[in-house]
Amino acid sequence: MNKRIIMYLHGGSGNHGCEAIVNSTCHMLEEIPKLLVTNSEKEDRTYSLAPLCDILQERKIAEHFWAHVWYYAWRAIFHDPESFMRYRFRKVLGKNKAPLYLSVGGDMYCYELSKREAIVANSTFHKAGAKTVLWGCSIEPELLQDPEVVEDMKRYALITPRESITEQALRQAGVTENVKRFPDPAFALQAEKVKLPENFREGATIGINISPMIIRYEKDEGITIANYKKLIDHILRTSDSSVALIPHVMWNNNDDRLTLAELYRGYECDARVFLFPDMSCQQVKYVISKCSVFIGARTHATIAAYSSLVPTLVIGYSVKARGIARDLFGTEERYVLPVQSLQTSDALIRAYEWLISEKDAICTRLKEVMPQYREDAIKAGEEIRRLWKQVTI
Repeated sequence: MNKRIIMYLHGGSGNHGCEAIVNSTCHMLEEIPKLLVTNSEKEDRTYSLAPLCDILQERKIAEHFWAHVWYYAWRAIFHDPESFMRYRFRKVLGKNKAPLYLSVGGDMYCYELSKREAIVANSTFHKAGAKTVLWGCSIEPELLQDPEVVEDMKRYALITPRESITEQALRQAGVTENVKRFPDPAFALQAEKVKLPENFREGATIGINISPMIIRYEKDEGITIANYKKLIDHILRTSDSSVALIPHVMWNNNDDRLTLAELYRGYECDARVFLFPDMSCQQVKYVISKCSVFIGARTHATIAAYSSLVPTLVIGYSVKARGIARDLFGTEERYVLPVQSLQTSDALIRAYEWLISEKDAICTRLKEVMPQYREDAIKAGEEIRRLWKQVTI
């Protein structure tokens, strides 16, 4: 038997949110052997994870023609949807089966394709006789009206929703005994100092993140970019603050750098505007921590800001953004600007002006709640230790 905790459904550290979850989890569970089964071993060895856990590249059936043909035929004939998962995770099943598997892709159930992937993976490990954990997750409440999803939730030995909207939806769906809410593991992520640009002014720089993902949810084509551009112009015109454009996901089909490069066009010669290069999740957190306020689209970029006591406006589209803001401030109103609600090109300016006007009060609130919030995030590790003892006795 493989006497390590297996972390699975990890898309690769090119998404620094994925990296931040695994990095923080490894630090929580330093004494327990861990194996990360990853979609991109290269990415995970490039950034921060290699010193923290063993790393194994999962098998990609699409890259092996005859295996793909064989397993596709097998699945069609025998109605065996788990056959692809057995191929994908072959190195951690059978004689290499582990006692405990952590699904570390926190928002896998937020999207239709990855939802199916998560359900089948959970079923595969469950049938192999292992215990599974849905770790630091968010789930759209509407999804829990699906009996198949509810049945899948009940297979997990433990579910740790990272915000109260998901927790409440699970309980209303009858999933109660295996649910314990904790903040996202990345609230405990440690920052790593990096050299800032010469003209970067600590405490007088507005951090900005935008993603291709939110643009897919906009109702009026081009409205999101228009709002961001007007915001940058507004900041430069009405204040002496600098603007830091900070990418957080570097995947080929979902690359923040492409959208940020579009924003940066026209400001290349302005010494007050910085476009940051790719960095590890810990280095990104350090940069964000030196900003005076942060406007972000990526969930874990905003978590980096919140946990660094930086007043934050989230340009959100899902339960993740709403739930985390509600738990921190008692409401998501004004703290989250849904991208779907953008109707005029100055909507983001109005939201930013409110953030600036409430900056001191928000800082005070974060200073009050964040120490306990970080501590609660770390406490989730105790639940894994408890399960680990159960399955390894």
